[in-house]
Amino acid sequence: MKKNKGKVNTTEKEFVFGFRAGRNDCVLKVPLQFPVQENVSDLHGRLMLLHKIPCFVENELRSTLSMFIESETIQDYDREAELALQRLTTGEVDINQLTNTWAKTYSETTLEHARPEEPSWDEDFADVYHELIHSPASDTLLNLEHNYFVSVSELISERDMELKKLQERQATEMDKVMQELGKTMTDQDVNAVASQHFDAQQVLENKWANELKQVTHIQKQEYQEWVIKLHQDMQNPNNSTINEEIKVQQSQLTEESEPGVRLYEEQRQLEESFTIHLGAQLKTMHNLRLVRADILDFCKHRRHGSRGTKLRRLQTALSLYSSSLCGLVLLVDNRVNSYSGIKRDFATVSKECTDFHFPRLEEQLEVVQQVMLYARSQTSKHKDQPEIDKVHIVFHLCVDDNVRSGNITAREPAIMGLRNILKVCCTHDVTNITIPLLLVHDMSEEMTIPWCLRRAELVFKCVKGFMMEMASWDGGISRTVQFLVPQSISEEMFYQLSNMLPQIFRVSSTLTLTSKR
Repeated sequence: MKKNKGKVNTTEKEFVFGFRAGRNDCVLKVPLQFPVQENVSDLHGRLMLLHKIPCFVENELRSTLSMFIESETIQDYDREAELALQRLTTGEVDINQLTNTWAKTYSETTLEHARPEEPSWDEDFADVYHELIHSPASDTLLNLEHNYFVSVSELISERDMELKKLQERQATEMDKVMQELGKTMTDQDVNAVASQHFDAQQVLENKWANELKQVTHIQKQEYQEWVIKLHQDMQNPNNSTINEEIKVQQSQLTEESEPGVRLYEEQRQLEESFTIHLGAQLKTMHNLRLVRADILDFCKHRRHGSRGTKLRRLQTALSLYSSSLCGLVLLVDNRVNSYSGIKRDFATVSKECTDFHFPRLEEQLEVVQQVMLYARSQTSKHKDQPEIDKVHIVFHLCVDDNVRSGNITAREPAIMGLRNILKVCCTHDVTNITIPLLLVHDMSEEMTIPWCLRRAELVFKCVKGFMMEMASWDGGISRTVQFLVPQSISEEMFYQLSNMLPQIFRVSSTLTLTSKR
């Protein structure tokens, strides 16, 4: 046994293991450093590989090695304890200093004696906002948010108009260049003009992107500071100006559309609601809805001119910091960006108003990219439209072109992704989730009526199984699951799907079919 000098007091001990291989008696002797910092299973595997130990003694070697390390470690602890007691008896250690050190360490590491963590700004703002949105000041909050939204919308309109004028001017210039091609202009000249046009568009887009980013940053800072100040003023009952601060201005409450503003097209919406009871012994009631709508309609902020818009925004705000969150599943590819397809459309919608509560979409995507890079490194190291509710959370479910085929099964990654999303809903208080029933956002020619029925049956049955698992995940909490079909689907197809749902889920009650514009 050898002792090594250094910052950490380590002891070298020899591990001896004997075994018989045929007619030969073999002995394995290995020096080990105590305390052992390495995982016993990893150490056992290295010994088997480096010393070519026969596989029939693998389990015996593992148990012998574990018992040796455990017994020797206990002996070292006992030896150190005896030496510490001797130093205490001989007076080498000040007993008062020792007790003070113990008391300090105990108070710092024990939760009941530890100092409470100071709440962060985000936590303070969340508590304050939750209290104000449930007070008479809720109307004022919504009006201020809407005014900020109108400002950003006008800025976006200016950006779109300036980009449109630039593109028209460049198109005219390119037409003139193409007319002179082969006369006074060459292919190199055309490429040079196209490159100049591209650079000019990039400069203009970057200019507006920076301006929008700065405006939304200022709006968010002003809004949060105003919310905190309003809350502080409301805590003072003698404050006579508080009623003026939360006074509703009629000019901001108008529900009439302004001429010339950008309004979203409200297409005809179909929906049907069902009530089901799932569970083997203790049954839980859930609400199911089949809805025909555009997936991004659940994320858009509309002007107060739309009928019922303000009421829906209030409902979303009331449950923002609660245990009844609303989620939505967005089908995307596996690239973490917002450059194309539905991801670009979602990013466009998210930029149309300032997010006063959470980081911008670009910042969240950057965090996801960092997490994915870390995960990969760890893996390589180890091997009527107005009735639509708004959502708080958007789950990005990665899918590929395989979901457009008609032969996917319950083991398809997209289906298993739905299961993971529902599990997250159980652990993070998401009680309302919207799922694309056909696992696509847009219809195409190959998606015939038989294709839609097969896909809907598969998703219905899988989601039903996942919902029955929820009882073991969250103890049986009532939830609302919305199955969304694309706006372009026919009414005939919608009715067939609405007839299929109660057959699979064994619906206990059905609400009337509604058709809204």
